[in-house]
Amino acid sequence: MTERPTRTLVSTERHGPVALLTLEHAGSYNALGRDLVTELTGRLTDAAADPDVRVVVLTGAGPAFCAGADIAEVPAMIGAAPTDELPFDRLFDVLTDYPTPTVAAVRGIAYGGGCELALACDIAIAGRSARFAVPEVTLGVIPGAGGTQRLVHAVGKSKAMRMLLSGDPVDAAWACDAGLVADVVDDDEVVPAAIGLARRIAGNAPRAVALAADAARRAHDQPLREGLATERHHFLRALGTDDAREGLSAFTAGRTPAFTGR
Repeated sequence: MTERPTRTLVSTERHGPVALLTLEHAGSYNALGRDLVTELTGRLTDAAADPDVRVVVLTGAGPAFCAGADIAEVPAMIGAAPTDELPFDRLFDVLTDYPTPTVAAVRGIAYGGGCELALACDIAIAGRSARFAVPEVTLGVIPGAGGTQRLVHAVGKSKAMRMLLSGDPVDAAWACDAGLVADVVDDDEVVPAAIGLARRIAGNAPRAVALAADAARRAHDQPLREGLATERHHFLRALGTDDAREGLSAFTAGRTPAFTGR
C-alpha cells in the first residue's frame, strides 16, 4: 500500500462561502506530482460535498502557480494504452464537471499542466508576474490534460497554435488580451481579487449560478443549436426555483434578495 505524504501539499481556507485551495509544494514550484494531484483531487471533492461552499479559488504558494507535471514521474507513463488512466486524469475530470464555479488565482509560472489547470477553471485572474506556456513539444511530447482542446477554445486556433507549437511562454497582458485570463492585477492583489470575485458570485442565486456555468461549459461541447436548447432548458429550471421568485420579488420591491439555494 502506497503511503500518503505526512505533510500537507494542499491547504484549505474558508472565506465565508468561498473555499481557497493553495498548492503548498513551493520547493518544486507546485509541480503536479502524484501525491499533490491525489491530495488536490481530494480537497476539491470535499469542497464539492460541502453545501456551504459556493465557489472554489485555486492558487499556488511561493513564486509559482504550478510548474506543470513532475518530470521525474513522466517516464512511468511510457507504454500506457489510450484507455489507461493517467495520474492526473481524475483531477481534471473532477474540474470538468465541478458543481460550483472555480477561479484560478495565478502568480508566476503556469506551465504545462499548470496552464492546463488554470484553463480547467471557469475563470482565471492573473498577477503581473504570471507567465503561461504549454512547452511539451520542447520535451518531445504534447499536452495530455486538455491543453490542446481548452486552449483553442480559450484563445482561438491561431493563438493556441502559436503557444502549442512553439512552446514559448506568454505574459499576463498577452494572456488577458487573448482571453486566457479575465483580469490582470498586481501580484499581491491576485488572491484578494479572486476571493472578492468569488464572493460576488457566491452572493447570487446558487442554482442559477450552477446552471449558467453548466450551460456555458457545454458551449464548448455542443453545436450552437444544441447549446441554445440546453440554455432554454436550464432557463426554465432556474425560473421554477424559489430563488427566482425571491429575486424577481426583491427586484420589484427594490430590496436585496435573500437567496437560499432552493
